[in-house]
Amino acid sequence: MIKILHHGAVNGVTGSCHELRMSQATKGSQSTKGSDPSGSDPTLLPASNSHPGILIDCGLFQGQEESRGSSAADLAIDFPIDHIRALVVTHVHIDHVGRIPYLLAAGFDGPIICSEPSAIMLPEILEDALKIGFTRDRALINRVLELIRARVVPLPYGRWHSVFEEEVGSLKVRLQRAGHILGSAYVECDALSGSAAERIVFSGDLGAPHSPLLPEPAPPERADRLVIESTYGDKNHEDRETRRYRLKAVLEHALEDGGTVLIPAFSIGRTQELLYEIEGLIAEFGDGAIGVSPQGDRPRSESLTWSNLEIVVDSPLAAEFTKIYRDLKPFWDEEARALVAAGRHPLSFEQLTVINSHEDHLNAVEYLAKSHRPCVVIAGSGMCAGGRVVNYLKAMLGDARNDVLFVGYQAKGTPGRNILTYGPRGGWVELDGERYDIRAQVHTVGGYSAHAGQEDLLRFVEGIPQPPSEIRIVHGDDGAKRALQGKLRESLPEAAVVIPG
Repeated sequence: MIKILHHGAVNGVTGSCHELRMSQATKGSQSTKGSDPSGSDPTLLPASNSHPGILIDCGLFQGQEESRGSSAADLAIDFPIDHIRALVVTHVHIDHVGRIPYLLAAGFDGPIICSEPSAIMLPEILEDALKIGFTRDRALINRVLELIRARVVPLPYGRWHSVFEEEVGSLKVRLQRAGHILGSAYVECDALSGSAAERIVFSGDLGAPHSPLLPEPAPPERADRLVIESTYGDKNHEDRETRRYRLKAVLEHALEDGGTVLIPAFSIGRTQELLYEIEGLIAEFGDGAIGVSPQGDRPRSESLTWSNLEIVVDSPLAAEFTKIYRDLKPFWDEEARALVAAGRHPLSFEQLTVINSHEDHLNAVEYLAKSHRPCVVIAGSGMCAGGRVVNYLKAMLGDARNDVLFVGYQAKGTPGRNILTYGPRGGWVELDGERYDIRAQVHTVGGYSAHAGQEDLLRFVEGIPQPPSEIRIVHGDDGAKRALQGKLRESLPEAAVVIPG
């Protein structure tokens, strides 16, 4: 029997964690392979060392999202792990890797399999997670990071890797490019249990086509069963050219009154894609004026141009990962590599300022809040649930000159979702236990999500030569899951399309 279980969020897009488990078929079984329709209760198939398995991701919860036993407030590992032979990481976003320290603390002693870029980035992201939510003890953090580095197994894209061969069965995995962030992968699992052989594919997070920097994911050559994300299973993204000019229009409008455009963005992926697109706008429009209205301190005769617009990245983590992105140019797509060959520097350009120290961060917040100097600030975290963006929000939300621009998904229960919901109504948001009125304008350019849209997800699934017998829809809000389920049932009526409960 080959079992798929889900230990992540019951609903929503964080806390991703899935399990593939092998077991000897019980007497009277109808099949040597199977899936629990709910997929969430590991007690339905008792785990033991004779039932080897692997985990796909082990991420943090955010906002109101939770599993049956763990939540953002309780991160303990609430499922058995003695039988887990390996952890496979699809990518290094915190909602997919943030509980790895808790997994180690619970006794997991197997390898951590991931792509070569992810192997470089994983210790960096977990160092930040450890400092924020685990401990400030530098010696303890270093010991955990040394342990993680020792466990990491970098796997080149497209190469099969044997995880285990035991009496009950065998399992090997292969990683393929997912186009979500640098190093992201979907996971192909070749599982053999008795006489049953299956290829089970876990999508991880799939990227949108034509995203900056990364090539589009190609569908797998085969998938008997597929576990697929559904973050945007209910909507499509704008094409790249449309969203690029929408970004330009939002920035021009927001900068007219001499305020700050604050973009909450994740340190990995979104920040680098925004820098890439903004550098492209600067290169294209250079001396084109961004008018500043008479209400600002700067007269129109001194109109701001794209070439002297200041872009600030205020996040040590984002700065570090931007450097790693630059160092990993061989993993960029052809367009990005061609820009570099032509002498452009899409992640390191003249107008870019990086703020590292906490003192410089506080000074920047105070200066920009008081001045009428137009500026674009990219700061973490992406859902405003912590990080330096919170100080900017506290200082700037109450001023109508300023603007907040969201470029990605905001999970239910996060400050980002509340600003997006109540900001246009003139409401308020709670930050660190205090209410702040929202007078700043709130914008969204959804096309910059690093996730595939509905049409992209359908194209990925429909591109598999032989349709899967079962498709499990995970990693999305209820509405997004149901919408994708309906579309897949229409296009692939022979497949069982289920939403694990």
